[in-house]
Amino acid sequence: MSMLNQALLRSRASILSFARTAIPQRTFVRLHQPQLQHVAHSRQIHLSSSSLHPRKPKNAHGGGIRDRNHFGNYARLAPTSLRLGVAPPDVDSLIPAHIKRPSYALRGEPSEWSSSIPVNSLEAIEGCRKAGQLAKKILELGGTLVKPGVSTSDIDRILHEAIIANNAYPSPLNYMGFPKSVCTSVSNVIAHGIPDNRSLEDGDIINIDITVYLDGYHGDTSATFLVGNVDQPGRELVERTKESLEAAIAICGPGVPLNRIGKTIQSIADQYGYTVSEQFSGHGIGKEFHCLPLIYHHDNDEEGEMEEGMIFTIEPMFCQGTAVGVQWPDKWTVSTADGGRSAQFEHTILITENGAERLTG
Repeated sequence: MSMLNQALLRSRASILSFARTAIPQRTFVRLHQPQLQHVAHSRQIHLSSSSLHPRKPKNAHGGGIRDRNHFGNYARLAPTSLRLGVAPPDVDSLIPAHIKRPSYALRGEPSEWSSSIPVNSLEAIEGCRKAGQLAKKILELGGTLVKPGVSTSDIDRILHEAIIANNAYPSPLNYMGFPKSVCTSVSNVIAHGIPDNRSLEDGDIINIDITVYLDGYHGDTSATFLVGNVDQPGRELVERTKESLEAAIAICGPGVPLNRIGKTIQSIADQYGYTVSEQFSGHGIGKEFHCLPLIYHHDNDEEGEMEEGMIFTIEPMFCQGTAVGVQWPDKWTVSTADGGRSAQFEHTILITENGAERLTG
């Protein structure tokens, strides 16, 4: 039994505080919780935003600072709110009563993690496949909304309506108190960006991260989109991050070590001179939003092999400069410490007899 598996025999809170365990992307771990502080230090997560030196904001939440630097010409986002957090949403007012909700929908607290990787039945696989296909359609809709002048709040609102119109629940909503239905991470934001009233600007890149809960199963996917005319360094970052996801999926199959995913992604990042975020990982998914296995996107020596029937996400995040994250005062948004841009792509995959199926592809 590996050190990781030993840690996972503990409670969920202990799991998340285990120093070697990357914080799963989309688990919305609150780094200000006392039991998680040493995780922040072990993963070099800075709990202040002073290194960004924000100037006068354009908007009340995330202003844009446009300048030309060695990473390219784009608006860098910086935290401009001193609020200590965000208010949990009123789920009853946002979700029709007939839509099936995950267990955390009202109280915001997910169930404890199991110490074992779920064995997925044919019924579960089909449920994940249907949820994944809906997530794919919602993400495609999100891509059509991306243009200068559109706010991320507008995108969230439209996608929220599309999700509930398909009798599904937007999985992020009130997951540990997250206030919105999707994550929108713009330019130098690595992950967990909260949709707000800032309008997208020409030259931005934006990751839209979608998870839906349909008939008892979650489906999770994301992509990074170009806003208007993006400079060459920005376009290349997006293209090469997507390339790394494609390469990682291509090596998947029964008997393949799980750590080959991270080794494959890291080799592509190294080839192009990017860094890989180690603060966030992929994860198992199905009846639970997050479960084992954890999928590391950087070079690692974690134990474990892929088995037929496993379902998990792969969601690499490339950064132009440092991959060290700075957490904003809202307690969710994480941006790069040096203001360099970050891009991410994600699929939920099923390990099959001969390889892997993209459930969100």
